[in-house]
Amino acid sequence: MRSIARFCGQCSCGCPELFIDHEAPEERQVVITDDFGQRVEMSIDQFGSIVAAAKSGALDDLALVH
Repeated sequence: MRSIARFCGQCSCGCPELFIDHEAPEERQVVITDDFGQRVEMSIDQFGSIVAAAKSGALDDLALVH
């Protein structure tokens, strides 16, 4: 797996991270890990829809939820 981005970086507790695994089956090539050791696997197309939603502003309200 190749690390693409780390989403915290301000601690050493195992921050959430985004990986690409080109060796995995197509439907599991994008891997997001959390700081508890769990992971979410999805296709590049599925991840692309999340990125598109973020770019369109559809996810902006999530930052306001605490």
